[in-house]
Amino acid sequence: MDSEEIQYCFPNNNLSCIREIRPEMESIVLYMFIFLASILTVFLNLLVIISISHFKKLHTPTNLLILSLAVADLIVGLIVIPLMGVRYIETCWYFGETFCSLFLFIVFTVVSASLGNLVFISVDRYIAVTDPLRYTVRVTTYKTVFCIIINWICSVIYSVIILYDSLFYPEKKVGCFGTCAVSFMLKHVVTDLFITFIFPCSVIMSLYVKIFCVAKHQAKVVSCNTGISRSERKAAKTLGIVVVVYFLCWIPYYMVILTEGNESRESIEFHLTCWVVYMNSCMNPLIYALFYKWFRLSAKHILTLQIFKPSSEYLNLFPEG
Repeated sequence: MDSEEIQYCFPNNNLSCIREIRPEMESIVLYMFIFLASILTVFLNLLVIISISHFKKLHTPTNLLILSLAVADLIVGLIVIPLMGVRYIETCWYFGETFCSLFLFIVFTVVSASLGNLVFISVDRYIAVTDPLRYTVRVTTYKTVFCIIINWICSVIYSVIILYDSLFYPEKKVGCFGTCAVSFMLKHVVTDLFITFIFPCSVIMSLYVKIFCVAKHQAKVVSCNTGISRSERKAAKTLGIVVVVYFLCWIPYYMVILTEGNESRESIEFHLTCWVVYMNSCMNPLIYALFYKWFRLSAKHILTLQIFKPSSEYLNLFPEG
């Protein structure tokens, strides 16, 4: 490449990263994609958050966990997708070293919190299906709120530990000026893989295997007596789909990281799998829309502004019940 064609992220800095030049049309298309992905993710998760927060009938332990998951997905749409998009398109980080550390901290926190929410959702569904008669005693709103708080605190602590050098010793950062990434040794990658993926996913999958075995065994007997257990099994099935989609989005990412190592940061495969992971945050509300009638009804009332009517929070979103 001719020296005149080389552009730097920060021309006045001798340590600046080289800025990749993209065709103008490619940049426009990518910016449109980033904008639409961010808007869609924020909009859909806001519908979930407003629905569960506003309507009294939706104030259940399970829905509080869904609310916590939606908050994590909202942060992805509001912060992670736009900034990651700008960094990918411009191939430079223009927001400063301090905000880079904060941004990476947010990314690791919401990812850990999302997985923690899925673990608690799996435990909730396991108890609901295997012990329906004592579910309301064993799983209460206060216990659920406590679990959500613990989940977010643990996610914050884990993010601080894994990003300790980046947060407190940014001068140790290796690389050119104008990048925002964390380079881990293989042992750190493997540790993170076990802590934030393999172990919790093993717990989730084992619980769901037990859930569907019990549900299948009890289906004939319970269905004749009550519709409550039938609805619990339907909820378990729907949230099981959420878990499976989450796994399908994350597995390719970890495969690329483990096979390519730190070199993967520049590969097309790495960027592609990252965006599959980010787009998972807008998939959950779409799953709810497909399988939950209450979400479709609540979204209709929100979009038609009927939630501003007196006593709208007491609306029955389960008319068939």
